[in-house]
Amino acid sequence: MDSLAATALPDLWDRLTGTQPDPGTWVVFATVAAALAVVVPHPLWRISRNAITIAHEGGHGLVALLTGRQLTGIRLHSDTSGLTVSRGKPYGIGMILTAAAGYTAPSLLGLGGAALLATGRITLLLWAATALLVAMLVMIRNAYGVLTVVLAGGMFLLVSWLAGPQVQAAFAYAVVWFLLLGGVRPPFELQAKRSRGGAGDSDADQLSRLTHVPAGLWLFLFHAVSLCSLIGGGRWLLEG
Repeated sequence: MDSLAATALPDLWDRLTGTQPDPGTWVVFATVAAALAVVVPHPLWRISRNAITIAHEGGHGLVALLTGRQLTGIRLHSDTSGLTVSRGKPYGIGMILTAAAGYTAPSLLGLGGAALLATGRITLLLWAATALLVAMLVMIRNAYGVLTVVLAGGMFLLVSWLAGPQVQAAFAYAVVWFLLLGGVRPPFELQAKRSRGGAGDSDADQLSRLTHVPAGLWLFLFHAVSLCSLIGGGRWLLEG
């Protein structure tokens, strides 16, 4: 038994840290087309945006923990809104970074995923995403949130363990393209709401109150991060 474990663990580590062959060029273009198909049309975006909300709220939660705040819970709602609650000082760099993490998280996750795919680490990306979703599940505090995270995590788990290399590659590329492209749209939606006088308690407005920097400048930051991530990540994916 000990001998089997001693053999299995190095094999598992090699699989996790090793590289996998790049997919064909047609797969890269097919996956970007698939991502565009679920991000651009509004009816499909209303559904697919749930995945962006998972990344958004997960970003708030992860940065809250990294900055020493106490994460008390995350809620995901069927209207694709969400809420992350943490305890700690209601001011200071930790609170600022936590508030800024939401709108930037999907794009930065996409950029990190693109970097992994550019080096052929498809399995590592899939397993890392699964681990993050499992960790997030522990902090979900409503039924709809549990359902969406379980479905997302289950999809990653099934592809990681049961699918062949080409299917894994196509799935990984589709996910990363979706994060890069899907991360661009929410800041524009927030900008549109603010122009109509809505979203008065948005992340940008909270950051404005915390830093005394106009909310419009924070919104500009959200745009800059999402667009730069799309350009940089997209280049890595296309050149890979």
